[in-house]
Amino acid sequence: MSSTEELVKLSASQMAAQIHAKEISSRELVEAELEVIDAAEPSIDAFLQVSREQALEQADALDKRIASGDTEDLPELAGVPVAVKDMIVTKGIATTAASKILEGWIPPYDATVVEKLKAAGMPILGKTNLDEFAQGSSTEHSAFKSTKNPWDTGRVPGGSGGGSASAVGAFEVPLALGTDTGGSIRQPSALTGTVGVKPTYGGVSRYGAIAMASSLDQVGPVSRSVLDAALLQEVIGGYDQRDSTSIPKPVPPLAQAAREGAKMDLTGMKVGLVKELSGDGYQPGVEARFNEGVQLLQDMGAEVVEVSCPHFSYALAAYYIIMPSEVSSNLARYDGMRYGLRVMPPEGTAQTAANMMSATREAGFGDEVKRRIILGIYALSAGYYDAWYGSAQKVRTLIIRDFEEAFKKADVLISPASPTTAFKFGERMNDPLAMYLSDVATIPANMAGSPAMSIPAGLSDDGLPVGFQFFAPQMRDEVMYKPAAALEAALEAKWGGPIHRDLKTPWLGNK
Repeated sequence: MSSTEELVKLSASQMAAQIHAKEISSRELVEAELEVIDAAEPSIDAFLQVSREQALEQADALDKRIASGDTEDLPELAGVPVAVKDMIVTKGIATTAASKILEGWIPPYDATVVEKLKAAGMPILGKTNLDEFAQGSSTEHSAFKSTKNPWDTGRVPGGSGGGSASAVGAFEVPLALGTDTGGSIRQPSALTGTVGVKPTYGGVSRYGAIAMASSLDQVGPVSRSVLDAALLQEVIGGYDQRDSTSIPKPVPPLAQAAREGAKMDLTGMKVGLVKELSGDGYQPGVEARFNEGVQLLQDMGAEVVEVSCPHFSYALAAYYIIMPSEVSSNLARYDGMRYGLRVMPPEGTAQTAANMMSATREAGFGDEVKRRIILGIYALSAGYYDAWYGSAQKVRTLIIRDFEEAFKKADVLISPASPTTAFKFGERMNDPLAMYLSDVATIPANMAGSPAMSIPAGLSDDGLPVGFQFFAPQMRDEVMYKPAAALEAALEAKWGGPIHRDLKTPWLGNK
């Protein structure tokens, strides 16, 4: 095994420990990951931008600090590299939202979460691919490229954050940031065998995260272990006065909860099995791995009870009214006037502002974005607002109440994270409804603003990863980290190591 392979297969917490012990430098880590990126990208296409020079400069600055002995307040993840979904703005690094309408735009400021990464001494390796403006479930709707699933490059990595999930799963980076509007962190994590977390809405600042659907969007971590996700969420979480929806409370003790869970003792914990998130539409292999995980939770002392959340059945329909409505409003700013793409009307057409806006939006937006804008405009139009948008918001309230009632009976709730494993490219592109159903298990958490997490539950009968989902009460993110870490530890004990032991990585010489 090469030294590069040894380094990149460490967890982020292991990398951090070695940096603190001065066994490796941050520059060595960054160079190793860049070597993997160079080898893997022709097969994976996870990155839209690789910020090679900036990452090396950040690593050198951290190494210099450590060499000087200034380590008293050194953050735990200092020196560990990270990637950022291209929906999050980065000063001096192009940010496109995977759309032609923002192609080449270089932001003059950093998102709050990026400021926090830099303050923690974490080198940023680059920007990862996504469905355009985070609208999709397969990363096939990017204007620039389709990211591949490292488990099978003929299959999708999920979406919209398939770039972040594939980059972490392929060992191109140990950690990444994503955004989750209806499952865009958790569903790709389920399909790529990674850990993906949607924090409580408002628990992580959205300042500098390009808005898709503002009442649903949430920035969160992608990693290869529960502890790594906890550590990264502690870095990026907390109050931000620049975000009007930010919760003015400290970050809960997430890493502590994960470390407690790794002891595999869940005595006294009640786990609620959500009745509505199973059955028709869920692959037998997905349900089999999920049921095995449930049994392991019981073996560790948890009491598993069935809970009913009857309005979850309407979550998908309500989501696809609320989300496009907010999309149509948020994307109105891309008009060719202020920044981004500008396309003038063709000759023979009046050269008016309205025609320029129309030509710009026609050329700049892809089919899925246009579809959702049209849906949203319709739902918000006079005569339909109450019947569609108003009704969907009432359903949202009922979903929140379902969660509240369920959490009276259980400490955490569980379900599969995705009803299927990764599907083949093109399989659902001509069937938007089938694509939308990919998020049926993840959407309820976004509708309620509750935290949720997907961890690998093993491989289905087709040899592809399955995701196991945990839900926790609002502002109680730490509650889900303990059982998630416990299940992860139990599964790895059963498997003889992390799920990635079964991943073939030809870009690392493992065929």
